[in-house]
Amino acid sequence: MPKADINKAGWEQSDFPILCETCLGSNPFIRMSKQEYGRSCGTCARPFTVFRWNPGQGGRFKTTVICQTCAKIKNVCQTCLLDLEYGLPTQVRDTALGYKNEAPTSDINREYYAQNMEAKMQDGGDSSKSGLEINKSAAAGRDMLKQLARTDPYYKRNRPHVCSFFVKGECNRGTECPYRHEKPADNDLAHQNIQDRYHGRNDPVAKKIMGSHAEAQGLKPPEDESITSLFLSSLSPSSTEQSVRTRVLHSLPAIQPTQLKSIVHVAKTRCAFVNFKDRASAEHAALAWANGLEIDGETASVKWGRSRPKTTAASASASPAPVVGVSTLAS
Repeated sequence: MPKADINKAGWEQSDFPILCETCLGSNPFIRMSKQEYGRSCGTCARPFTVFRWNPGQGGRFKTTVICQTCAKIKNVCQTCLLDLEYGLPTQVRDTALGYKNEAPTSDINREYYAQNMEAKMQDGGDSSKSGLEINKSAAAGRDMLKQLARTDPYYKRNRPHVCSFFVKGECNRGTECPYRHEKPADNDLAHQNIQDRYHGRNDPVAKKIMGSHAEAQGLKPPEDESITSLFLSSLSPSSTEQSVRTRVLHSLPAIQPTQLKSIVHVAKTRCAFVNFKDRASAEHAALAWANGLEIDGETASVKWGRSRPKTTAASASASPAPVVGVSTLAS
């Protein structure tokens, strides 16, 4: 590399973007503009080749927002940042398959990490290969993704943005306005950003998808906020408390081991109680195990625990106080 270009080491040049079918649009004949080093990547901040095109009549111009290296690491589209195989947010895919997000989020380390991953994929002999190994994941997680996958293109995502002047009542273009004239929905789905979508954290779209699926599987969170336990049934006869604990922690990389309070394994009935320290960790586990949890070759069924019956003051006063030092036998 010439000395004058030493500062461009690691900058990306490409001939065609990595896109999903929805972002490409319904028109088989599209015209793309290409600009080398047009902007910095939205995740690793390295300059890359930017592509811009119109996906079809009535759609807005779309552009690539992350580099191809970051897209290959997560196997996502360079524009919408959805998984290329299932068409789902990365948080849904990583939660179902138990993937741990190893990409750093700090400005200092993310460019270094992207360069190392790019060199690793090139050393493997196939620079177009994804950095994920889905075939090695649990079968229950793959079944969950197959049920949630969106196989057909969803061209409604390519619609123009809402006209900000129309929202303020100041748009005078009428039907000639290229933007949509409608009131925007003020909910959690309206607050999305590239970093959360890519790294799979606090994504409102992913939470809505996983929440609906968990309710359909009978794992709707109970109203009692004090319930932080999940009940596992149909365990393998060879399962032990240690094997259950190891599998639980391995399937929940987003939860720290300290958030797991205890595991109560009942070998006689082949079941176990998984107790968490807080409600948020229990809800996250319920979303990840909506299709069951594979332990020791068997897929265990998952249900929410039940709240303990509250003892009233009248019943407590009616029962005689135990005498210290005297053991009572059950009649």
